Amino acid sequence: MTPPSAQPAEVQISTGDYKIRPLKKAVREILGYPHPLRVPRGVFVDQAIGISTDEIHRAKDSDVNYTRNIFPLLDLGMSRSDCLAYLRGRGMGDVVKSACIGCPYSGNSRLRFIRDTDPQAWADLIEFDKAIRNGSPRANADGKPLHGQFFIHRSLLPLDQADLDATRGRPGTEEDDPDGCSPFSCRTGPEAAVPVP
Repeated sequence: MTPPSAQPAEVQISTGDYKIRPLKKAVREILGYPHPLRVPRGVFVDQAIGISTDEIHRAKDSDVNYTRNIFPLLDLGMSRSDCLAYLRGRGMGDVVKSACIGCPYSGNSRLRFIRDTDPQAWADLIEFDKAIRNGSPRANADGKPLHGQFFIHRSLLPLDQADLDATRGRPGTEEDDPDGCSPFSCRTGPEAAVPVP
């Protein structure tokens, strides 16, 4: 019989705990109405989200009345290649798609970019990867049993041990980054089920 720890399990990856709730909390605090205070009608922030015309399907209205999503790149009719040309024309070089630092959808190219260009963000990401190893804080706080371990990298190795260069120059699922993320418009579709050893 295989010991329980060796049986494959699936965990649901959600951005709610690490992105959506913290953003809503920050907006409420900026407005001066932290939870549980009601935000009065007509009090809101405009939140600019950098979705280009090739990702128009990701542009969504906010699900709360105190935040109004606006999309300046869509208003300007700019595609991702237009944005890259604009940045290159101003000496800013290539950039990776935007995403949360701990996005579980990051491919090797994005992770390499962080590692090679932002040592502090890389150190933060290594620490985040270690912090989630035994599950989400909400699961632990609710007393739900946790099975398996959690990792940022698809290899299910600690991030500081994952070989990010193995796929360099070879487009594929581990190399490529999916659509980037923006506030309130993370990847759509069902949550990803990730095997846990």
